[in-house]
Amino acid sequence: MTDTSHVSTSHVSTAPADSSVHTRDLRLGVIGLGLRATLAREAHQPGEGSVVVAAADTSPGMFGRAREWFGEDVHVYPGHREMLAAEELDAVFVITPDHTHEALAVELLEAGVAVFVEKPLAITTEGCDRVLEAARTGGARLYVGHNMRHMPVVRVMRDLIKSGEIGEVKAVWCRHFVGHGGDFYFKDWHADRRNTTSLLLQKGAHDLDVIHWLAGAYTERVSALGGLTVYGQIADRSGQAPGAVMPDWYDPENNWPPLSHTGLNPVVDVEDLSMMVMRLEGGVHASYQQCHYTPDYWRNYTVIGTEGRLENFGDHGESAEVRVWKRRSGYRADADLVVPMPPPGKGGHGGSDPMLVAEFLCFVRSGGATDTSPVAAREAVAAGVAATQSLRADGLPVTVSRVAPDLADWFANGQN
Repeated sequence: MTDTSHVSTSHVSTAPADSSVHTRDLRLGVIGLGLRATLAREAHQPGEGSVVVAAADTSPGMFGRAREWFGEDVHVYPGHREMLAAEELDAVFVITPDHTHEALAVELLEAGVAVFVEKPLAITTEGCDRVLEAARTGGARLYVGHNMRHMPVVRVMRDLIKSGEIGEVKAVWCRHFVGHGGDFYFKDWHADRRNTTSLLLQKGAHDLDVIHWLAGAYTERVSALGGLTVYGQIADRSGQAPGAVMPDWYDPENNWPPLSHTGLNPVVDVEDLSMMVMRLEGGVHASYQQCHYTPDYWRNYTVIGTEGRLENFGDHGESAEVRVWKRRSGYRADADLVVPMPPPGKGGHGGSDPMLVAEFLCFVRSGGATDTSPVAAREAVAAGVAATQSLRADGLPVTVSRVAPDLADWFANGQN
C-alpha cells in the first residue's frame, strides 16, 4: 500500500521565525525590466514589508512597464549608477542579460548593497569567484535566483532522499526537454555565446544545481558532446524588434516543426543539443541531457540509490508526481510509493518564484540560513563551463575548478 504520510509537499522556509516583523518597508531597486523582472514585481508589497522605489533600464521604452508594475511614484533611471547615486536602497534585483551579472553584482556588493542576482551567477567560473569575493569584501548579502530549489517536485525528491527511501545516492540522471527552445533562446541575446558561454551553462545551471542538491555533492570532472544540430539550418537571422522581449514573439501554437522558425538572432553560435556526464564528489555519477527542439517541455530526474530509485513525472502542476521503486521486478508503472504534487501556487514556476523572493527579502532583513546557496550557484556554473569546454573539444574530459575553501567557509557561516 502506498504511504505518503511521511513526505511533505509544502514549502517549509528555513528563514528566522520572526522574519515578518518589520518597522518599515525595505526599499528595493531593480536593474533590468525584461522578462524575469516579474521577480521584483513579486517583491513590491507596499505596507507589507517591501517596496520597489527605483528601476533602471538602458531602454527608456521599458519605463512604462516600471510605472505599471510599481506605481507612478517609482523613480526610473537610464543606468544603475544614476539610480545608486540618487537612492537609499536596502537591496537591488539584478535581472539583466547573463554576461552583465558579474560586473553589476560586484559593483553593488562592494558598495555594501544586498543583491539578488538572477541565475546564472556569472558566465565564467572566474566571474562567479569575483562576485563571491565582492560579497565578502563589501560585507553585503548575496542571493542567487535558483528558484527550482523551491519547486515542490524537487523538494519532495530531496525529502525522500534525506529520509533514506532509496538508500545512499549513487547516480542522478536528468533529461531536459526544452520544447520552446527556439522561441526562448534562439531569437535574442541567449543565442550568442558571448552573452551566455553556452545554453549548457545558461539553461543547465538550474538542473546542475538540482543534481548537486539531490546528490549532496558537487561535480569534479566532466565530459560532454553536442552541437548546433537544428537551428543552425535556419537562414532567417533577422532578429526581433528593438526593445522586444520574449513574450512579444513567443507563439506556442505555431513555430512547429522547429525548422519553421523565423527571425532568429543575427548571431547563433550556441548548441541546441548537449549531453554531459559527470563524476561528483564521493563517487556519485550523473548525466545531463538538454534538447531545445522537443515537442514537449519538462524535466525528468532519476535518482538511483543503494536501496531503490525515484523519478518525477511532470515537473510542476497538478498532474506531477514522484514515484519510488524499492523492490525487484520487471517493468512496472506501479511504483511502491507515489507522492502527488499539491496544486500549483500563485506566481511564476508553479509558485516557486514568490517563495524565492520571500526567502530573499527575509534574508536581507534578518540573515540566517537559506535554501539557495551562492557557493552552490558558483558550482553549477563551474560544472557548466567545464562541460562547455569539453563539448567544444570533442568530449575531452575536463576537471572542474574548486572554490577557495576559505571563501566557501565564509558563505557556509551565513556570510558572516
